[in-house]
Amino acid sequence: MDVRNLNSVPAFSTKDGSEIRELLAHRNSCIVNQSLAEARLPVGGSTDPHYHPLCEEIYFLLEGTAKMQVEDNVQDVGPGDAIAIPPGERHQITNTGSGTLRFLCCCAPAYEHEDTIMVDDWPK
Repeated sequence: MDVRNLNSVPAFSTKDGSEIRELLAHRNSCIVNQSLAEARLPVGGSTDPHYHPLCEEIYFLLEGTAKMQVEDNVQDVGPGDAIAIPPGERHQITNTGSGTLRFLCCCAPAYEHEDTIMVDDWPK
């Protein structure tokens, strides 16, 4: 069993520009097929539009409100919302609230910078 406390995990920036704390993944635990991280975006902040050819993601919002875009689908989201992001679909999340946006990000297979493809042809 591996236990990681959020307060003891160092933060780093992902390729899409979000700040994450990777709680569990093959890099720091016995987990081999997925990863779990907490992500944070400042007020008005956004991830850069991107997609993952291999990884499917689940975002689970803990604090704050946001605009979530997956391809042409845009929805307002908030605490308690879970968002499914299939592999290969372009996506972006924007903090629309008055405080830091905090959400959990589950990736299967585990998050890797190499599986993050930035996009220029983003539908607005």
